[in-house]
Amino acid sequence: MTARTTPPFRADHVGSFLRPPYLLEARAKRARGEISAEELRRVEDRAIAEIVKFQEDVGLQSITDGEFRRTYFHIDFLQQLGGVATDEPKLVKKPDGTEELAPPVMRVVDKVRHTKDIQLADFLYLKSCTTRTPKVTIPSPTMLHFRGGRAGISKAHYPELEPDFYEDVAQAYGEELASLARAGCTYVQMDDTNLAYLCDEKMRAAARARGDDPQELPHRYAAFINRVVARKPAGMTLAIHLCRGNFQSTWAAQGGYEPVAEALLSEMKVDAYFLEYDDERSGDFRPLRFLPKGKIVVLGLVTTKRGELESKDFLKRRIDEAAKYVPLEQLALSPQCGFSSTVHGNRITVEDQRAKLRLVVETAAEVWGSA
Repeated sequence: MTARTTPPFRADHVGSFLRPPYLLEARAKRARGEISAEELRRVEDRAIAEIVKFQEDVGLQSITDGEFRRTYFHIDFLQQLGGVATDEPKLVKKPDGTEELAPPVMRVVDKVRHTKDIQLADFLYLKSCTTRTPKVTIPSPTMLHFRGGRAGISKAHYPELEPDFYEDVAQAYGEELASLARAGCTYVQMDDTNLAYLCDEKMRAAARARGDDPQELPHRYAAFINRVVARKPAGMTLAIHLCRGNFQSTWAAQGGYEPVAEALLSEMKVDAYFLEYDDERSGDFRPLRFLPKGKIVVLGLVTTKRGELESKDFLKRRIDEAAKYVPLEQLALSPQCGFSSTVHGNRITVEDQRAKLRLVVETAAEVWGSA
């Protein structure tokens, strides 16, 4: 089997890691005004240097900063685009009567534009910490539409969404990718919950209720993301990761990929797909039949929601099942999601995190001959 020298690698990962306690403490101090932004960043730098070594030690070839500078995987990036506003977080009552903090709601209140290089400084620091392939994770552009739908986007600035809204967002993303490419970035992953949510009938019903057609949305989103792909710098791998929810080991949606598979795999022009396949909520591998030649599917077979360790034999059987629909050469292996999509983290330990990544690396080496 041919060894992969460009991303995604046979053993890859989604990106986020459990935050060390000292980093969480520093964030709390910053929130209380006890330390400066510069002091917090120095603590983040230390934590990132440590998580880079952690990834290298387990044998990964793609290296992230663990998303250690973020609170939420999507909001921290999107709110830095011009024209995007976020409401304050608020407490909501759960069915058991307790309260929890709901994430801020994003709204498009003006023309969307790229007003600054959002990830550049973070990427440059990550790049300085490793000789392997640094990977940047950003939210999918569809996140600006799906959560609020038409109602979340200013009609004064976008009387019609097509083409101006989609073009403006794609242009902003294109400028961000260009700034990263100039700094030497060759690997970017877009995290997308929306296409996976459209596999769930309850989520599809919610889309209908706000005036969207769940049959049409996957195709519209594929075209939307293709506008970003058209602006991708030469030499950059652009991947997409689909997620059904990962907040503190919970999930929000379920259902196999069939309702979105053709739009996702045949129409969308990204280079690679990170797909959750860690339990029955993800359905079977039959939707992979739509994957064209030359594309890679990274099978998220190892769960990040629980500490129990999968066996190599189990993973190899699952890979064999997927290979009935896609040549083995077009497959790779990863955990199903990050270990900490928000600052709160999943309900696992650092040692669980290490063991699962080592399992991915060792299994990939045995299946494909290299990780």
